[in-house]
Amino acid sequence: MDEKLNFLIEFLLDEMPEYKPSAAKITDKKILLRSLMNVRPPMKLNPEFLKVQDEFLSNERDLKGVINVDELQERQPGISIWQGDITRLDSDAIVNAANSKLLGCFIPCHRCIDNAIHSASGLQLRDECNEIINAQGHDEPTGAAKITRAYNLPSKFVLHTVGPIVFGPLTDKHREELASCYQSCLELAEEKKLKSVAFCCISTGEFHFPNDAAAKIAVETVKKFLTQSSYVKKIIFNVFKDLDLEIYERELA
Repeated sequence: MDEKLNFLIEFLLDEMPEYKPSAAKITDKKILLRSLMNVRPPMKLNPEFLKVQDEFLSNERDLKGVINVDELQERQPGISIWQGDITRLDSDAIVNAANSKLLGCFIPCHRCIDNAIHSASGLQLRDECNEIINAQGHDEPTGAAKITRAYNLPSKFVLHTVGPIVFGPLTDKHREELASCYQSCLELAEEKKLKSVAFCCISTGEFHFPNDAAAKIAVETVKKFLTQSSYVKKIIFNVFKDLDLEIYERELA
């Protein structure tokens, strides 16, 4: 894998020579590669680069281990909780808490889920999102959802949704927009005849939506949808923090 890693780093630095001075200070090659992938703008992708990138990311996926969502214990009919890295789940779709540009996070190795998903999926994901934004001619509105392929993730698709940003008191509009995020993702999954969807905790991190209120909205929206769904039969609430695990366990008790 070292040979592939070196090839990918050298290729990206040739594309973006302005980063060579800062790259020389990073000794961990995996961190350097992820950083370069994060800052690369959408542009034409070289087939040889993609072949090596896909081989490298597929190996990284296998090293982390894939989680079979069908084996997860249900807390209520059709609903499970899983704590960990959402990029390990093999659900038909995972949900990405995106920004309005829909292009992923450009901050090198940022800890947000948007960065994690784009980094594990590969550069094709940013390009496909860019095509969507260019085609619609405007930023992605809050509460809507778009679907893309998942590329090197174990899931088949990624559902991208932009959650509300909360500054100050929580309002009815914030609640309605967050419910719309879940509803839009579920309707899109139903339209595409997907059976399983893994939701992250939309808007609760960088967007400051209170965790308790967000979980209540998520659970209520999902439970109502499952009673009417023909195709979507399994929902996984993916949590990362212990706080969110406790909240969802309480909501689904």
